[in-house]
Amino acid sequence: MSTKEETFNNENDIEGNTEEIVDTFDALGLNEKLLRGIYSYGFEKPSAIQQRGIKPILNGYDTIGQAQSGTGKTATFVISSLQLINYDYVACQALILAPTRELAQQIQKVVLALGDYLKVKCHACVGGTVVREDIDKLKQGVHMVVGTPGRVYDMIDKRHLGVDRLKLFILDEADEMLSRGFKAQIYEVFKKLVPDIQVALFSATMPQEILELTTRFMRDPKTILVKKDELTLEGIRQFYVAVEKEEWKLDTLCDLYETLTITQSIIYCNTRKKVDILTQEMHNRLFTVSCMHGDMDQKDRDLIMREFRSGSTRVLVTTDLLARGIDVQQVSLVINYDLPASPDTYIHRIGRSGRFGRKGVAINFVTNDDKEKDKLKKIESYYSTQIEEMPLEVADYL
Repeated sequence: MSTKEETFNNENDIEGNTEEIVDTFDALGLNEKLLRGIYSYGFEKPSAIQQRGIKPILNGYDTIGQAQSGTGKTATFVISSLQLINYDYVACQALILAPTRELAQQIQKVVLALGDYLKVKCHACVGGTVVREDIDKLKQGVHMVVGTPGRVYDMIDKRHLGVDRLKLFILDEADEMLSRGFKAQIYEVFKKLVPDIQVALFSATMPQEILELTTRFMRDPKTILVKKDELTLEGIRQFYVAVEKEEWKLDTLCDLYETLTITQSIIYCNTRKKVDILTQEMHNRLFTVSCMHGDMDQKDRDLIMREFRSGSTRVLVTTDLLARGIDVQQVSLVINYDLPASPDTYIHRIGRSGRFGRKGVAINFVTNDDKEKDKLKKIESYYSTQIEEMPLEVADYL
């Protein structure tokens, strides 16, 4: 095994070779319109990979990011691309390859949302769609293309997609693309591009095939490794429950607790007032729950947390203030009684430290309100994840 391969496989020790950590979007020197798009989308603070990965791409370096899905990697390369594009030219300047049609379309949605104020033109070239539509869209002109390797290669090969103005080539979930047999097409796409094209590659694992690709096509890449103990949504089954109106949430919650055998669970509300009301209502219905929020003094909070960690209390009702500090290994269920106000809080509520490989279930209560449904959709696209309607046999997942 080469030293390079050892470096990547020794996942718990290596954080990569990028020194600089930028912990606010404002400090990245981004276009004002792009910043507006970032904040409108609900981002507040860059995630671990965004803090390390955006700057090297903006500075022109080839970049390798090793990260699971659910870490914010999509926004890392989308924000970088949107910043590097010259909007005076309607020509393809950033090209993103993804392993599946669904992921490519998901990335396109993120591009259009974050680049809304920039009026970015982005098209998804994917298999299983009408080729004529791709040709027409590309003819009209685009700033960015995201797609699957086969269709993208076809468009370049037949000269429908010009790559002479291309600045940045991105491969997302590269290990997945190779495992699906796209190696030949990826290599063919590379051959069509200028030799010194800037490349960014993102992958959850670094098998030998990926190292061959990076050695062959990348120059002194900056590497970022999101450690295994960073928060991830891997292994967590996420569901939603449609609740007709806010007043019905309590009955729905109590029904759940009556039917499920739960070791430990956390219920998140958006306000301290609601935490108190919900705790009282559950007590009235003879459920044993404890609650914790920022109005309590530290001594009481520590005591409640100790009791919860030791298992002497099994259900904790709390607010986001404490979401980042709770990582209780036995928690099998997290209920978002209220959906979080911004998508980046979601992972702190339900995400797990990946190194323990723990499974879990998250249940999101969603009222019929359009804003609520929109919040759920935003969470799904923010994390490139799927939240399905809760099945009747949800107990099987706990």
